[in-house]
Amino acid sequence: MLQQFPLIDQPGQALRKPEPAFLTDDSAEILRFAAGALKAGMAAALVTLVAIRGGSSRPLGAQMAVREDGFYCGFVSGGCVEAAAAFEALDVITSGEDRMVKYGEGSPYFDIVLPCGGGITLSVHKLRDASPLLAVLNAMEQRQPAGLRYTPQAQTLESAPAAAKTGWRDDHFDVSYRPCARVIVYGRSVEAEVTANVARAAGYDVQTSDGFDPRTTFALMDADTAVILLYHDLNRELPVLQAALAANPFYIGALGSKRTHGERMRRLSELGWSEQEIARIKAPIGIFPKARDAHSLALSVLADVAAARLRCASQPEAL
Repeated sequence: MLQQFPLIDQPGQALRKPEPAFLTDDSAEILRFAAGALKAGMAAALVTLVAIRGGSSRPLGAQMAVREDGFYCGFVSGGCVEAAAAFEALDVITSGEDRMVKYGEGSPYFDIVLPCGGGITLSVHKLRDASPLLAVLNAMEQRQPAGLRYTPQAQTLESAPAAAKTGWRDDHFDVSYRPCARVIVYGRSVEAEVTANVARAAGYDVQTSDGFDPRTTFALMDADTAVILLYHDLNRELPVLQAALAANPFYIGALGSKRTHGERMRRLSELGWSEQEIARIKAPIGIFPKARDAHSLALSVLADVAAARLRCASQPEAL
């Protein structure tokens, strides 16, 4: 749901100084903010990170949305240039002419320094139609990948199929969007409960289950899903593991020692699963071994999930 923040009384009545409406780097929230402004009859601009020179605290395709009253959300840096970029966006809204702006290395703005020592280029586009934004939001709600294509020469933004990778393609810049990562936590234990709570706090779409349900299990395990098995019972986890191996989640992890995993591998092999298929299972689960309390285990597991998600995002075949 779109967060609430002050609205101006009259369109075109700009604030003296741009201000964050709320803090977020979630792409869906940023696009909703922009689409909501247009729906309310307000002008808005979309700011996109389209080039990086050296280091950057944000990836290509990071975005901000700026309303004509000066309220904005999103990040294209670590907080160093957002206010300046919002000023640029207000100028673009007024003039109707898109622009490219450089900060850091190679920038004319010597007083705006990026601590990372690199440089970035931002495209600033005045939005004229909410349709492309709504198409992306609808696709993500349906758990489908989506894309936006910006063409600077024509000053156009349109919805497009999700690109293999965010970046320049000839004369246009493609931004690829993925659905919110879903985490399914299996098990009825303190470890499962704490892991689910930490995952929710981290912004994941969290589902919990105590066992295999043929009506829903396969439907939930899409390519943007992590499957976390925190059972202490191989018999109960095997049906879920087989469902996960038959699906395409980006992460499968299972609780247990190396000895337990050896037994797990043996039983899966007897059920017909190949060594390569079984190797998809991360076990023992997590990034550090022997996490013996629920909170440490939850942090270990979700850090592993986050790392796997980033690896998938960097691989074109993941799309």
